[in-house]
Amino acid sequence: MSPDDNLLSDAIMSLKQQRDVLALKMHLAEAEASEEFDKAKTKLDELTAQYDPLKDAVGESAGNVGASLKLVADEVKSSFERILKSL
Repeated sequence: MSPDDNLLSDAIMSLKQQRDVLALKMHLAEAEASEEFDKAKTKLDELTAQYDPLKDAVGESAGNVGASLKLVADEVKSSFERILKSL
């Protein structure tokens, strides 16, 4: 085997190792994104359930609840944005 063959063999081995590391990181990122998506989806479902009766309500307390729901909506939006960035 020539020195060039050894260099190429080492390069291939290094590339395979990098491939395996990337595959593992992608798998972990996918699992993490999926978990975050599930949490955000649950929050969105809860937000929708709380908002539907509120949209017909009136008064000061409805405004306070509406502000709280806006915060939850912002959290869900941020979660979705983080998931999109990770994909």
